[in-house]
Amino acid sequence: MKQLTIISLTLLIALLSSGCSSSVEVTPSQNKTLNNISKSNASRKKDGAMQRALDSWLKKDWTPTVSQDKEIQKKYMEKKKEEKSNTLAEKTKESQFIDKKNKNFTIQEYIDKAAAYMKAKPNDYNNSNVKKLNSLPVIGE
Repeated sequence: MKQLTIISLTLLIALLSSGCSSSVEVTPSQNKTLNNISKSNASRKKDGAMQRALDSWLKKDWTPTVSQDKEIQKKYMEKKKEEKSNTLAEKTKESQFIDKKNKNFTIQEYIDKAAAYMKAKPNDYNNSNVKKLNSLPVIGE
């Protein structure tokens, strides 16, 4: 009786341990059967709403504002090589300065650019969220 339980347990363990392993390893993205069943778009990375809003703000507000500062232009930017364009609107549409290509990122560069942005667009305390939160009866004064 003991031999029967030992043999059955051994066979069960062997069956369970060999069921997980296979001689051919296929990653899930290469598994044709799985891809036919699951039409998942998990492999495609989509940016979230906050990332899209940040990218839009950087492109439309931060970069043009910072690139207009003379000190930033001297330190961290180089003059853009202009292509011949026919209309004046095309020439004035884009900034004339772009970031230098071969440079390392430094915290000082970010601080300088943030200071230039704050100088160009000062914060209005009267319209800030801090004042609005402080005016609430439970949170603020």
